[in-house]
Amino acid sequence: MKKILFIISFLTVSIYADLSMIQIEKMIAQIHEKREGVKLETLEKTKEPFTRVKEENNITTYVIPEKEETVKLSLHAIMNGKAYINNTWKSVGDTMMGYTLKYVGKRGVVLRNGNNIKKLFLHQQRNNFIKLEERL
Repeated sequence: MKKILFIISFLTVSIYADLSMIQIEKMIAQIHEKREGVKLETLEKTKEPFTRVKEENNITTYVIPEKEETVKLSLHAIMNGKAYINNTWKSVGDTMMGYTLKYVGKRGVVLRNGNNIKKLFLHQQRNNFIKLEERL
C-alpha cells in the first residue's frame, strides 16, 4: 500500500514539474525587465528621518533620532479577578497607558490598545499565587 501511494505521489509531482526552456527563458526575461519604483514626488513629500546637528565647511553632521522610551508594564499579582499592574489594582475594563485590560486569568492578563495586544504573565515562581477561601 505504501509503495502504491509513493508511486502515485511521485508521478503526480513529475507531471506538474514540467518546465520547458521557453518557460525558464520567459521567467528570466521578466526578472530583467525594469520595474517601477517609488515616484520622486512621493520621496520629496516624506519626512527626513535624520536631524541636522551642524553644518560647517560643506560638511553636514546628521544624528538619527532615538525612539521614545516607554514605561514598561509589569504584572505583580492576581487576586479575586483583579490584577496588580504597575503598583495599582486593575479589573477588566480599566485602562492604563492607553491599554484596556480585557482578561484576567490565573497566571496572566491580556491588554489591548486597538490592534496591539499585550500579554503579561506572573513570574515563574509557583508560591506567588494568593488564594482566598471563605470559611463558615
